[in-house]
Amino acid sequence: MPLTNLGQPLFAGSEATKRDLVDYLDAVAGRLVPQLAGRPLSVIRVLRGQKPFMQKNVPKYTPPFVRTVAVWAETSRREVSYALCDDRRTLLWFANQRAVEYHPPLVRAGAFDRPTHLVMDLDPPAGGAFASVVGAAHLVRRALADAGLEGAVKTSGAKGVHVFVPLDGRTPIEDVAAATRALAARAERLDPALATTAFIRADREGKVFLDSTRAGGATVAAAYSPRIRPGTPVSFPVPWDDLDHADPGAFTIRTALGLLGDRDPWAELMPGPQALPADLVEEGRAIPIARVQAMHEGKRRARARRADGASGKE
Repeated sequence: MPLTNLGQPLFAGSEATKRDLVDYLDAVAGRLVPQLAGRPLSVIRVLRGQKPFMQKNVPKYTPPFVRTVAVWAETSRREVSYALCDDRRTLLWFANQRAVEYHPPLVRAGAFDRPTHLVMDLDPPAGGAFASVVGAAHLVRRALADAGLEGAVKTSGAKGVHVFVPLDGRTPIEDVAAATRALAARAERLDPALATTAFIRADREGKVFLDSTRAGGATVAAAYSPRIRPGTPVSFPVPWDDLDHADPGAFTIRTALGLLGDRDPWAELMPGPQALPADLVEEGRAIPIARVQAMHEGKRRARARRADGASGKE
């Protein structure tokens, strides 16, 4: 498979070339591909002179060795042909297409109703220090332990962290989503001054956001995936005991391989598959879905603003 234009800068501020991306992905293929295999893949590409864009539907020029799966997209009312990155050759084809970020869903093709992981995405407030996210991650870990569960944590490759809990594959997607909401609510109650489940940004009051919406068909940047950020950082696994001292900016496509050596810490740190407790699922069913609740609240506030504006005119 020919590789082209390897000497070109990857993107502005990347401190890397396309060759650096190809070489890095080739080196981590044995650790990255198992996370992508069998899952409808979304990638974020960055072409010269263009803004980054997310690609779901494979282009017409996709080579025949790239396996695909057709998925009905309810929002766009059409069938989308996703790639299945099942091998190193497909990963390197994506690298040659300047696909920098790799975002698999939490489900596999053919089992769209059974998530393989429960995921909590923790985002700091604007200008917030990484230490605040670390503190919130420990809250999530405590909430998991109280529920008899355990998970693994990694940097997001941006400013936050992702907590992954592997599941036994028997819990339907709606129940996994409910359990995620319940865990976020429990973690918030442990320290409401630090963490919040408020989906509307204006309501977060400078706290770490516990995003419980990454269930089912939602995607999450894979461990070891590069990110389109200054310096080209990567999402990197961190042992819980080392999280307090972690520097997310230290994990880049230039440094990660030296830190990894021959190991696969994401596989090593991941607990075995677990069943979700019934009480956790039941608690979550009573918690409104964050996106839906935020949509209704946004409409209510818009109506109130219009009403206030009409009163002021009078």
